[in-house]
Amino acid sequence: MKTDHGFNLGDEAKDTITGFGGVIVAITTWLNGCVRMTLQPREMKDGKPIDAITFDVEQLARINAAVAVPGTRSGGPCDDAKALSR
Repeated sequence: MKTDHGFNLGDEAKDTITGFGGVIVAITTWLNGCVRMTLQPREMKDGKPIDAITFDVEQLARINAAVAVPGTRSGGPCDDAKALSR
């Protein structure tokens, strides 16, 4: 299964069909090989963030590379055994 799509988290991309654009905040690969990317717009509407939308990778075009850099892990299951023994 080929997964080399040429996009990275933090790249800015645009849907070639609707024109919807934003920063890639999630990349998912499905069991059947479908790769989908979630775009989070940088704009606000009425003082609130616009909802992120997910697209098939084939209909996206990169606008800018790495406009946002993914951070370090900040959540999820705890790896610290000491925390688990409390």
